[in-house]
Amino acid sequence: MEYSRHNASIRLAILLAGFHVLIIAASNYLVQLPVTVLGFHATWGAFVFPFIFLTTDLTVRIFGALQAKRIVFYAMVPALIVSYVITVLFRDAQWTGIESLGHFNLFVFRIAMASLSAYVVGQIMDIFVFNKLRQHEVWWYAPLASAIVGNLVDTFTFFTIAFYKTSDTYLAEHLVEIAIVDYAFKIIINSVLFLPMYKVVLDRVKNV
Repeated sequence: MEYSRHNASIRLAILLAGFHVLIIAASNYLVQLPVTVLGFHATWGAFVFPFIFLTTDLTVRIFGALQAKRIVFYAMVPALIVSYVITVLFRDAQWTGIESLGHFNLFVFRIAMASLSAYVVGQIMDIFVFNKLRQHEVWWYAPLASAIVGNLVDTFTFFTIAFYKTSDTYLAEHLVEIAIVDYAFKIIINSVLFLPMYKVVLDRVKNV
């Protein structure tokens, strides 16, 4: 029985790490694609990346802060590699050909490095805040507070490293606006969608 539980725990940890990699890679690709929402400039990445905080908070709740940090660490390098490869191969939603991997792309590399830096800093901050508040009697208190702080740190780090004085005209001209809208979307999505989803998934995992 104990062996079976250990295996289930390992499988869940691997699944969560894989989900981290998937979200980061998708976000890095979609951040290239502009979108206007209610007159504000943004990118499609704003709608995907908030999933990372849902995953992180569940990881902390299930495994604790130490194991959550390990999962973040294990996901870093694969996320960086996958992000770079996918974004180079599909630049601006266009297939560039496998030969494009033979040429260093500074624009994409900045996105990948910015994502890696923001991911590590943001997730550690998210874990720290969530772990401090996880024993609060109100179940949504910790995930909401950690999302507010973690997303703020993540957004500032990512957009500064990735797009400050970037060669991309759209991103350069609307950098501050995109960053603010991105952060606002993350908080709204976390509050309206992910908090209820977090509760449902948490209850289901606990009953397994």
